[in-house]
Amino acid sequence: MTFIQDNLNHYTVSQLCSALKFPRSTYYKALLRVPSNRQEEYEKFSHEVKQVYDDSKQRYGAVKICRTLNGNGIPCSVKRVQRHMVKQGLRSAVVKKYNRHANCGAVPDDKANILGRDFEAETIHQEWCTDITCIHVQKEGWTYLASVMDLCSRKSIGYAYGTSMTAELAVEAVKNACLNVRNTQGILLHSDLGSQYTSQAFESYLHSQGILHSFSRKGNPYDNACIESFHSVLKKEEVHLHTYRDSKEARRAIFEYIEGWYNRKRIHSAIGYMTPQQKEEEELKKSA
Repeated sequence: MTFIQDNLNHYTVSQLCSALKFPRSTYYKALLRVPSNRQEEYEKFSHEVKQVYDDSKQRYGAVKICRTLNGNGIPCSVKRVQRHMVKQGLRSAVVKKYNRHANCGAVPDDKANILGRDFEAETIHQEWCTDITCIHVQKEGWTYLASVMDLCSRKSIGYAYGTSMTAELAVEAVKNACLNVRNTQGILLHSDLGSQYTSQAFESYLHSQGILHSFSRKGNPYDNACIESFHSVLKKEEVHLHTYRDSKEARRAIFEYIEGWYNRKRIHSAIGYMTPQQKEEEELKKSA
């Protein structure tokens, strides 16, 4: 049917049917055929899958598409979504990440690992984690993003972007996180042993806010797995898919990704397939 309709400008129906070796009556019957309810349902569901896929900017795979459809009142299984994705040639945007390997070691005596890989905070603004990642742009070369994540909501609550990986950048990210909190006394902030986080400037700021500092063991990125995962997702879904001309363009793209997508629209398996914003609002209602 589709082949014949695509070529009617160049050939007659008789010629095309003859080439395909079936009678013209078959073609005309097909034109008048009414799609079955099952076929209409199939096509409607395919459209729903494609819509969620496009809304995620091609970032979602079958599991998150399935969860989103279920949340929209459309019952389905992951396997059903997978079949429709394969049929339409849909694949989530995944870029393989290069993993660096480092030697493991203990935390220095004056740098305690208080968190101890316990990433399940009871409520928001109880436990935070922070780290710095690098992002390449054409004009300035390497630039740096310092992020702070709340371990309960998995929301990126503070970040700072700059062209130098300094203690000031790390402090700025924490300051931005503190803007959303009335009382920072007793919050536990976990970081690695990078020089930015062991600096006097960083420690002094945490002390002024009453924030406790926990450290990863040397060469143990899994001690800070949540923020490492956030930066990995950021690069997989945004940074590695684009080439930024300069830091200004990269800053705008990072802001749009974090505030427009990650915090408010991207569902997260660790918090029951809610968005970080939904999780935060849920916790605020509990404490009201």
